[in-house]
Amino acid sequence: MKVKGLRWWIIGLICLATIINYIDRTAINILWPYIHKDFGISEADSKDALKIITIFFMIAYAIGQTVMGKLMDAIGTRLGFVVSIVGWSISIALHAVARTMASFSIFRFFLGVSEAGNWPGAAKSNAEWFPAKERAIAQGIFGAGASLGSVVAAPFIAYVYIAFGWQWTFVGIGMLGLLWIIPWMFINKNTPDKHPWITKEEQDYIASSATNKATAPVATTVYTWKELLKFKNTWGIISSRFFIDPVWWMFVTWLPFFLKENFGFDIKQVGAFAWVPFLFAALGGLSGGFFSSWQIKKGKSATKARKNAITIGSIIMLISLVVIAVYLNQLKDQPGVTIALISATLFGFQFLINNLQTLPSDYFHGKNVGVVAGMSGTSAVLGTLIVTWLVPILTKTSYTSFFIMAALVVPIAWICVMFIVSKNKNNSTI
Repeated sequence: MKVKGLRWWIIGLICLATIINYIDRTAINILWPYIHKDFGISEADSKDALKIITIFFMIAYAIGQTVMGKLMDAIGTRLGFVVSIVGWSISIALHAVARTMASFSIFRFFLGVSEAGNWPGAAKSNAEWFPAKERAIAQGIFGAGASLGSVVAAPFIAYVYIAFGWQWTFVGIGMLGLLWIIPWMFINKNTPDKHPWITKEEQDYIASSATNKATAPVATTVYTWKELLKFKNTWGIISSRFFIDPVWWMFVTWLPFFLKENFGFDIKQVGAFAWVPFLFAALGGLSGGFFSSWQIKKGKSATKARKNAITIGSIIMLISLVVIAVYLNQLKDQPGVTIALISATLFGFQFLINNLQTLPSDYFHGKNVGVVAGMSGTSAVLGTLIVTWLVPILTKTSYTSFFIMAALVVPIAWICVMFIVSKNKNNSTI
């Protein structure tokens, strides 16, 4: 049996895994403002408690990004994804038996380690199944899964919580990942060069060189982590992720709290409105991917097209965040306008981030891709840890500082991409 467009089935399944990934991790952020009293946490201490829980998750996520990236390179994306998703599905289901902050934090730690595999695995699968000119589109598709997961999560989790309670909410979303494994193992039988279902035309297309030599895989040396850190390109990718990723996590983690404290939303209102910015984020991810791919078809180099998309996304983010920071007090009675501006921010973020996450597969080759993607993911988490620690301090009286901090890191991340990442001297991938 031969299947046309097999690569799109693979990326579609990864997108679905990413949706499940984000439903799992988002659940606590939506539920915590309304269930913290079950753990003996007062309203005044609820944000600090969520900070601690999130930090446990993010530390594990930082470790997991690099470790799981290495695992994906070692055993391949087919089995690597199975290990990752089984781990995170069991971990999220165990949240249902948590009775203390300590047990909750431990389960979040295990969730963080296992969920981290999704991103280096997706980046590696992208490099395996797509030529360079389509990688940003593929990245945009599974990147949109992060946004769609948050779109689905808010109303879904609010509904299940109201109907069945928070324990069954965690058990139910844990089952989603285990069910995903069935089509993944059935469809993703092997890499493109060995898959029995792939057509010869698609196989040749995937193996074809990109539209420019800068992305042609001419070198196959496998570098250690230490050796990869000697390359300017590695540091450009790592540093830009350190600054820009925390902005996304600020909204993933704290948006329900912001809506509750700034506008007095209850969980039904959070479920009704919190998904809107993430829908626009999904559109941004797809738009950013199509934009850079369109530029490549017009003759731009892959890396130049990525940088152009990153610039556009940065501008959209910066304008939106500055407007919110300046006018937040005047927007107290206009949650719709505020949500629209947050939507623009997340649209811009996803417009750029999928192109930024594609850079490891543009600049690196073979078994170096997963490692660099994992290291950049670890760097992103380290930046997020710092921001997560600061948010409860900055938002004690107002969220203005929250938006100022988000606005400040955007141009810094842009500078890292524009002036640190550069072509290799031999004009080829590593």
